[in-house]
Formats: sequence, C-alpha cells, structure tokens
Amino acid sequence: MPDSISPPQFDFKSYLADQRNLVNRALTGIIETDFTDSRLSSAMHYSLMASGKRLRPVLCLAAAETVGKINDNVMVTACAIEMIHTYSLIHDDLPGMDNDELRRGKPTCHIQFDEATAILAGDALLTLAFEILSRQSTTPEMAVVWLQVIHTISKASGHRGMIKGQMKDIQAETSFVSLDELKQIHLLKTGALIKASVITGALLAGGTADSIEQLKIYAENIGLAFQVVDDILNVEGDASKMGKATGTDASRNKSTYPGLLGVNQSKQFAAELVNNALHALEIFGNKANPLSALARYIIKRER
Repeated sequence: MPDSISPPQFDFKSYLADQRNLVNRALTGIIETDFTDSRLSSAMHYSLMASGKRLRPVLCLAAAETVGKINDNVMVTACAIEMIHTYSLIHDDLPGMDNDELRRGKPTCHIQFDEATAILAGDALLTLAFEILSRQSTTPEMAVVWLQVIHTISKASGHRGMIKGQMKDIQAETSFVSLDELKQIHLLKTGALIKASVITGALLAGGTADSIEQLKIYAENIGLAFQVVDDILNVEGDASKMGKATGTDASRNKSTYPGLLGVNQSKQFAAELVNNALHALEIFGNKANPLSALARYIIKRER
C-alpha cells in the first residue's frame, strides 16, 4: 500500500489485544447473566465467543476515546453491536444465504448444531442486544442519548441498513451492477453497522455534533474499505489465516471490487478510502491514534 498511510508511533498490536480482551470479558459477563443452560444458549455462545476480530466493538470504544473516554455505557453498546454482528454472520452462513461451512476457523453454527437452531440463535442474539441496550439505568438527560443510540443501531442493522444491503447483494448475484451500485450495497451491508459503532461510541462519550460529523466521514470510508479488502482476500487470501473459505465469491457469481476493477486497482481504491478516513481524523490530533491505526489495520489485515 502507498507510503502515505504508513503508521505513526502507536503500539496498535497491544492496543487491539487489550481492547479485544476487554470486550471478551464484558461478553462473558453477559453470557453468565443472560444465557441459560440450553441448546439455544449453547449455539449463541458458540458463535459469539468464536475467535472474531471484534472490529466493530473496538471501533465503538476507540471512537469514545477520541472524543472523551470509555465508560460502562460504551462497553455495553460495544457488546450489543458484536451480538448483532454475530447474528448477521450466523444467518449469512445459512444454506439459504451463502451456505458456508466455516466461520472464524470453526464449523458454522448450522453445521455445528442444525439449521433451525442456528436461525433461532441468530434471532436470540439480535433481540438480546436490544434488551441489554434498553435496560441500562439512566437519567432524563441520558435517556435522550440512549434513544439516539438505539435508533442508530436499529436503523443500521435493519431493512434500511445491513439487511437491505444483504438483500441487494443476493440480487446482484443474478445481474450486473455498476461500481456505484456496488458501493451502495456495501455501504449498507458492511458499512452501516461499522458507522453505527463509531457514532454510538462518540455519542455516549459526549461527542459534539461537529466531532460526530467528522467521525461519520471516517466511518463511511473505512466501512467501504473493509469490504473492498474482504473481496480482495476472497481472491488471494490464505484460508488457514482467514478461518473461512476463499474463492467463494467467484463460484457464486457475486459482484465484487476485484471483479469490476481488478485486484491491483481494488487495492488502490482501498488505500484511497483509508486516506480519506485519516484526513477526517486530523482535527482530533493524537486522541485519534487508535482510530487511525484501525483504519490502517483494515487494509493490511490477512483475515
């Protein structure tokens, strides 16, 4: 990738490991409180605690740090977002969708359990996410913020956001789509929940309207960059590192950036998107180092 995105002096590897550990501990607390001794809870636990990147919750935490600091409300929201993301992966892997057998290096939920259990596990994670968001004790002032948070996440994950993008992605398997149309699909399918992660972290840490606008620009660019890199990895990635099969996009006739632009031009496009994201963070100075490093991580990742 171009030298213009070479990293600053920031120990991102340690930061990412620490933040993932914090998220995993918080998710474990939710599991101990809310999960029951049942086949359904076992399936929920299996998928939620698989070895994921935790990108969305870490973005939520990093956005909070950029405008203020992490608090309990931010962590609860980060966990809820990861639960919604995991639900989407469970359903995306189903035979009626992508029919994948491997996710995060393990058999997919419907392979490990069965299709009906996987569907219900996804449903349960989605609804539990909103249960934990709506049960937080609050003041009248914070109630307004919580309403914004719940609205932002529900819109991003619903039929005008992630699910709409998934539907358009399925439809694109049987028809040609332009580059602009492909961008719109992925701004919804992948980008919407990434953007919501950043915005809600900033909202709960007291971010101003101006700071949140800059973070929206950042989030839109990295959300799209993430999908571009995902498409590239599906072509030339190492399945053993990724924990899922490669070459599946071509076999399903999916519309992808490498398919439209070629691999090299797709890499350049991803780099341009990351540079746009980094430019949006300039107003925050060193407080945005974690978000800057996360943007660079997106295009250098191998899984």
